[in-house]
Amino acid sequence: MPPALRKLQARGSVHKIRTRVGDHAWLVTRYDDVRRLLDDHRLGRSHPDPANAARSGSSALFGGPLGSYETEKADHARMRSLLQPHFSPKVMRAFRPRVETLTSQLLDDLTQQSQPADLNAVLALPLPILVICELLGVPYEDRTQFRTWTQAAADVTDQARSEQGLGELFAYGQRLVARKRRDPGDDVISRLCATDGVDDNEIAMLSMSLLFAGHETTVVQIGMGALLLLSNPTHWQTVLDEPELIPGAVEELLRAPGKGGGGIPRYAHADIEIGGVVIRAGELVMLDNGAANHDPRVFDDPDRFDPQRQGASAHLTFGHGARYCLGAPLARIELQAVFAQLIPRFPAMRLAVPPEDLVFRDDVLTGGLVELPVTW
Repeated sequence: MPPALRKLQARGSVHKIRTRVGDHAWLVTRYDDVRRLLDDHRLGRSHPDPANAARSGSSALFGGPLGSYETEKADHARMRSLLQPHFSPKVMRAFRPRVETLTSQLLDDLTQQSQPADLNAVLALPLPILVICELLGVPYEDRTQFRTWTQAAADVTDQARSEQGLGELFAYGQRLVARKRRDPGDDVISRLCATDGVDDNEIAMLSMSLLFAGHETTVVQIGMGALLLLSNPTHWQTVLDEPELIPGAVEELLRAPGKGGGGIPRYAHADIEIGGVVIRAGELVMLDNGAANHDPRVFDDPDRFDPQRQGASAHLTFGHGARYCLGAPLARIELQAVFAQLIPRFPAMRLAVPPEDLVFRDDVLTGGLVELPVTW
């Protein structure tokens, strides 16, 4: 966790800050407050005056307000009602064997790579893309094209590039929907097309949101999870010796990365008093779930990665409450499949460079590693 963020958290929960674009915002850092506010109906993603609202960054996706201030709650409820059936526990359980097969095939490819190999490029990147493409019915051969657009859309430094990437991604979604109307398949986009009362633009928007969210964050989590385990050979060996630890270790992998990106943006839809601070309606609030995941009031010795930690599943990486991430079950399945297979198949795997030589991205929403060189 960034030392400056740790100091803020020790002083209190709520802090007045400036965002990366210079606007005022409130940063919430302690677990109990972040968790409570994630499910507080007085906070939302919309703003009554979006043109003049404070921004957290230049990204078209998360840099500023989203949606209609008048209809946000109803729109959000509709979105979840349309998508939830496709990500239910039952559906995800049925899909698990396919994720495991795709993981195995990628690890077969890894055995053929010269060493050192980039684990990010060979495993962390292609697996989530393969998985979300199969679920949605998106052609995998389009991956280079649509990833260019998702990376542009996620840009936190160049708003014009972010808006253009988002526009290109939506146009791609429209073309996919038109194709599914003509030739439906057994996939989420086709099933949305068969749903009464959902027009093509709404399907394109929902589908491309899933395409973005369904692979960008999981790519990062696989890379960071591998790094956390490889940085300490004892942890790698522990999970190798006790594979039953993997579900709990995955929860710790989700909790442990020290993020410093400011967290989840919300706008106050009413005055809110918290920790002796009054947040006025219209102000930007950053709910720092990364800081909350490292709150010593909840997690003992929080900056220590421990694959045997009890209670790691209380993390807020997927949010909490009404906006809890729809894709959380899928992300867990992917992470469990990766580490259940990677570690026993490559028991001697190790980092090919010192950890301090690894490069992290700070130009996109999700962050993550540029590459992860390994040998075995």
